[in-house]
Amino acid sequence: MTPILLASKSPQRRALLSTLGLEFDVVDPAIDEATDGEPRDLVVGNAIRKAEAVGADHPDAMVMAGDTEVVIGGAVLGQPADEFEARASLELLSGTEHHVLGGLALVGPADAEPRSGVDVSTVAFRQLDDLLLNAYLASGEWRGRAGSYAIQGLGSALVDTVRGDLSNVIGLPIGLLLRLAPELFGRK
Repeated sequence: MTPILLASKSPQRRALLSTLGLEFDVVDPAIDEATDGEPRDLVVGNAIRKAEAVGADHPDAMVMAGDTEVVIGGAVLGQPADEFEARASLELLSGTEHHVLGGLALVGPADAEPRSGVDVSTVAFRQLDDLLLNAYLASGEWRGRAGSYAIQGLGSALVDTVRGDLSNVIGLPIGLLLRLAPELFGRK
């Protein structure tokens, strides 16, 4: 059976993939992600680069990688460098809708055609008051998070509604994975 590798440092991607009952190993892709470009191209391109980086050393494996970005008004809100940037992102998202783009790429084994795609979810934020915003920032959960929040944790208090795949907002679009690689789900 072809081994599955998850090319990711993300604990959320690991957790989501584990819920599917798949056996896999995790390999850090150790690449610098692109931060500029058209959002759809950006998330797919980053996912492909991660998968290819790991696949180059593991040609007999199926390598899966993802990338997630928060987009509002055409602008990509990456991971904040500090609390000041996190506050600015959350204030921008407050009381509005934004899109979460999840790129997914599957590379290998060596003779297989690479597969990739993008899933889009729409998230509506509550109007954030100072008490909620300050409490969330004090939690530190915003660190290392696209758009400065984690919907699977305390960040759920910031969100009013989600349209689309919640797993995409968390970090691994399971619906897209099923469409790209249905053969994974018949493995036991």
